[in-house]
Amino acid sequence: MTAQQLLPRDARVLVAGSGGLVGSAVVRALGAAGFSDVVGARSAQVDLRDADAAREFVTATRPDVVVDAAARVGGIAANDARPVEFLHDNLRIQANLLDAAHAAGTERLFLGSSCIYPKFAEQPIREDSLLTGALEPTNDAYAIAKIAGIMGVQSYRREYERRWISAMPTNLYGPGDNFDLESSHVLPALIQKFHEATVNGEPSVTVWGTGTPRREFLHVDDLAAACVHLLEAYDDPAPINVGTGEDVTIAELASAVARTVGFSGDIVYDTSRPDGTPRKVLDVSKIAATGWKPRIGLTEGLASTYRWYLTDVAGEGAGAEQMSGVVE
Repeated sequence: MTAQQLLPRDARVLVAGSGGLVGSAVVRALGAAGFSDVVGARSAQVDLRDADAAREFVTATRPDVVVDAAARVGGIAANDARPVEFLHDNLRIQANLLDAAHAAGTERLFLGSSCIYPKFAEQPIREDSLLTGALEPTNDAYAIAKIAGIMGVQSYRREYERRWISAMPTNLYGPGDNFDLESSHVLPALIQKFHEATVNGEPSVTVWGTGTPRREFLHVDDLAAACVHLLEAYDDPAPINVGTGEDVTIAELASAVARTVGFSGDIVYDTSRPDGTPRKVLDVSKIAATGWKPRIGLTEGLASTYRWYLTDVAGEGAGAEQMSGVVE
């Protein structure tokens, strides 16, 4: 770790995956921080799974900084059903982007990863828990791919002295999230379920699992702010956790979403469905030592996310918050 080294605000920053949940938030955060030359890369522009296309795009762009927010992502059902796609696509995206960034002489690169820690890691999870135990079986293919990305960053640092870094964000949510019930993560899935139940006057909502697993949730705008901060305040081969350090049970989360949406019926738990990892909350002491902390609490974050959902997904609520930045 080094002392803070501010990046020139006219540095060219390439945000891979700029149309997604994380990438669009990073674009917003960079603009708010005064960066004037931000280039987006969406899947419609370049297929980062194609090595030649990735290298051609990145070398033509010649970025000073790359933020890798490009990935195939999904919830527990999607990961469990399609491990080949989650493994191969993410391996290709990361390897191709790292190789292309190196060829372009990129000085700073930020790689965000998730779900990399062992299923039964000691809680809160420290960064040195990586590779100390078995992974959660329902998303092990994705986790292996993201671990390989961290190893890629460390390898380029060791062999070529690239000042690249990687981070481990906790569960994310916010404007631009995926609300499809077949492929989304738990929080947006709950918003979708409770909203539909409220609109249709349904008496109950069924939630997967027992409701007992504990999860930590970070608003994506907080992650984006952390990304900008770490690019200037962190320089170390070890990954660094990004989260709140606080967790809630799935049952508590479901109740909070119900209150936010205005659903007053019953919440039923389908115990035949998988729970996943019993608990996942990150030890955030390392990033706290750099001077960063999250600003958006879960109650506030749920409310703003639901307002965005009403306008941009459900098509309701004139005057609700709009997502700025790049959208796919």
